[in-house]
Formats: sequence, C-alpha cells, structure tokens
Amino acid sequence: MLDTPHPTPADPTTDCRALAKALSGLHFIGGRYVPARSGKTFAVVNPATGEEVARAAEGDAADVDAAVQDAARAQKEWAKVPARKRGALVHQCAALLKAHQEELSRLIALETGKALRTESRVEAGVVADVFEFFGGLGSELKGESVPFAPNVLSVTVREPLGVVGAIIPWNVPLLLMALKIAPALVAGNTVVVKSAEEAPLTVLRICELMNRILPPGCFNMLSGFGPECGAPLVTHPKVRKVTFTGSVETGKIVAKAAADKLVPVTLELGGKSPMIVFADCDFEKTVSGAITSMRFTRQGQSCTAASRIYVERPIFEAFVAEMKKAVDAMVMGDPLDEKTDIGTIISEGQFEKVQGFIEEGKRTPGAKAHECSAMPTDPALKKGLFLRPVIFTGLDGNSRLVREEIFGPVTVIQPFDDAEAVLAEANDSEYGLAASLWTNNLKVGLDLAHRLEAGLVQINQNLVVQANLSYGGVKSSGLGKEASLEAMLEHFTHKKTIMVNMA
Repeated sequence: MLDTPHPTPADPTTDCRALAKALSGLHFIGGRYVPARSGKTFAVVNPATGEEVARAAEGDAADVDAAVQDAARAQKEWAKVPARKRGALVHQCAALLKAHQEELSRLIALETGKALRTESRVEAGVVADVFEFFGGLGSELKGESVPFAPNVLSVTVREPLGVVGAIIPWNVPLLLMALKIAPALVAGNTVVVKSAEEAPLTVLRICELMNRILPPGCFNMLSGFGPECGAPLVTHPKVRKVTFTGSVETGKIVAKAAADKLVPVTLELGGKSPMIVFADCDFEKTVSGAITSMRFTRQGQSCTAASRIYVERPIFEAFVAEMKKAVDAMVMGDPLDEKTDIGTIISEGQFEKVQGFIEEGKRTPGAKAHECSAMPTDPALKKGLFLRPVIFTGLDGNSRLVREEIFGPVTVIQPFDDAEAVLAEANDSEYGLAASLWTNNLKVGLDLAHRLEAGLVQINQNLVVQANLSYGGVKSSGLGKEASLEAMLEHFTHKKTIMVNMA
C-alpha cells in the first residue's frame, strides 16, 4: 500500500490547477511517484485557454522496463491473493474514487477541455461504477469439471496472464482505462498503463489513489509518446497481454508487434456509427437522441458518435431543422463553467484535422453546412480550441465526410426511402463499432438490428459504454470485447486443464 511521501493532497481538492502542478513531471511506478529517468518532460495544455497547466514525465524504454519489472515482481504475489479478496480491494478503490469524483471531474475538464457538467462529471462517476462492477466478479473466475473417463478427474482453472500493457486514448481516458485495468486486476494480473500525451494527469491521480489500497507494483502509470514509450511497452518481453484503444492505423501496428511475441491483444479502434431514423419514430425523443448520439457535448470526439444519420424522407427536412435548433440552444464555453454544454477540441492537431473536413464539405457542390451554437465571447477563451458543430446535408455516400472518421462535431444527415437500401448504406463501411435504430415498429427494428454490421446496436436509445454490457466492434473497429464478465474471462485469463489419474 502507498506509504511513501507524495506531492499531491491526501484529501479531495477542487483546486484543479494546483493539483495539475503537483502532478507535474511524474510517473507512478512500484507504489511511488518517480520522474522520468531521462529527466525529460512535455507540456500539458488547457485547450480552452492555450495555457500550460503542467509538465508530464516523458517516458522512454528505460521507464517502461522499470515499470514492467516492478509489475512482474508484484504479479507473482498478487496472483496468490484469493480472487474474491482481489475483487474486494478493487471495490475499495471504487469507493475512494467516488470520494474524489468532483476533484477528478475538474482535473479532466482542465486537461481535455470537456465540459464539467455535461461530460467530465459523468465520466468520473462511470469510472467508479466500472471498478465497483468488476470488484464484485472475483468469485466468477470459475473453472469446469470435464467428463473424460471414470478414473480420471479432469478440471479446468482460470489463471492470470501476467503483466498487462494498456495504452489509452485522450477522449474518455478515465473510463477506457478503467475498462482495461479493473478486469485485469481482479483476474490476478498486474498492469502498466501508458496514458495519452494530451491527457496524462487525471489518470495519474487515479493511479496514486488506487495505490493507497493496492499492493505496490500492481498498477503502474507512465506518460509519454507512442514511439518512445508505447512501443517499448508493447514489445517488452515480460508484457503478456496488450490492450489498446486508439486509431485503426496505430492498432494495426500494435497488433503486429504483439503477434511477433505471440501474445493476445484487445483492440478498440475507430468507428463511423450509423443512426437510422424511421418516420414512425417518437420525433422529439429521436431528435434529442441524435444530439446525445453525436456526443456534441464532447465536441463529437467519440468513436461511437452518430456521424452518419439516415432519416426517412417524409420527416427529413423537419428533422434537420429541429436538430439544428436544438444544437443552437447549446452553450459553448469554459469547460469549468457550470453553464457550459459544449467544451473544446483536444489539441491543435485535431482542431486542424476537423477544420479540414469541414472546409472540404463546404466546397462540395450541392452540400449545405448548417453551423450550430455560437463561439464563446469571453476574451480569456480567445485562444481556445472551440469549434461550432456542423450538420451537413447534400453530401453523397462517396464523400470523405461520410466514409472517414472525423472525430469532431460534424455529422452528415441523408434522406432514405427504403429500409433495405439504407441497411446496405449503413453496412457499406470499413467500420463496425456501433449503430442505432429509431422506430416504433419493433419488428423492423429487430430485423435490421440483426443485420447491421456492428458490435453494439441500440434501438430507440444510444447510451455510452455501460458496465455489464459487452462492448467491442467488428471489421476495422477492433478485436475483442470490454466492459463485461466475458471480457475479464476471455481477455485477461487463460484456461488451464488439469487431469488426475485416480486408477
């Protein structure tokens, strides 16, 4: 348990800027804060103001090796802890994270630009829920009795894999980290996490908090860049499982590196999620659902965002008008302001990428860009990475805006006349992460749900990832599942067969 001096406050704090400074320049390895072995750091910038709020430790192969070696030593003892006790400790972590929920909410809003009220508090709350859920599953690490012969006792047991290397993204770093480390820890593995360079602070604070309860070395946190820090983690010989969330391109690199070692990998990659709206839907509920589905409060920075919306022609014009009206009413501003609905884009690079898509859409003949909401007027936010949400109409299925993941507040709405034709359009994508259908005809809805090529299909709702519901994509959207008992058993343990000849 954490018993060494550390620079961060022991009790919850709402001073996110002071906490960010206290976390500067540090990894968390072997139960304590340590600087990068090279001494290098990089800037963590508040995307709402452009101010540097902290420096993060810039990890490299030496830091990775130190963390993995500590994790490997700790794993031998952690695996001996009874599974239910491991679960109980993870459950205690959930309670501690709940006590620090407001602190974590403010810190993640500061470093990512996600609005406090609509996004950051929600994420911080869901994180505690994930740890609570998996903490109760220790007793489910069961084996089987296998009939083989009358004089042979044949059983299977579930055993941990060893050290898990986890690489997480910046859009929902707390939730996506929890989905990886909670099942890994309960299953008896230890974990080394490489945070996203854009959002290293809040996950680092969570690591410290959990180390007040977990044995040293079970949960380690590194920050740094992909080639220098992420790649050595994936290729380290003592890392026996890799779990990654991010882009398709990087996911392929991770998969190839893991294949070279013949270790299992879980990949949660991109999406271009279709939303299909029939004329018989509950109109007001569906418009509201479209706002939620597009994750506009997160500036559309979600792999499950409904960035392709197909609306049956009789209600198409009314739907576009009502959706624009609803987004116009949303307030864009300081992420830490309670009045704010929509925060910022995460970084300059992402901002420029999304702007490029918007400009391309505006140049397309026949296309119309319905720009929504309004830019903040506070002079303190003039350097902020704010971008007005855009609803495009008039684009055809060959447009890059329809086919490629934008990861910004941009959606394309197209009319349709025939259910079979719209199903074909929805499935005509390299991605297959999520989809939603909106209709009061459940026969039609269920029929299409079975035929949509997506790992998660929802009818008359589009919730974010929930504990206990299997989550993961098909096609280029990834490999494996998260958020469920299945994820813990299939992706963080291996099955051993034991035979006893009693003759």
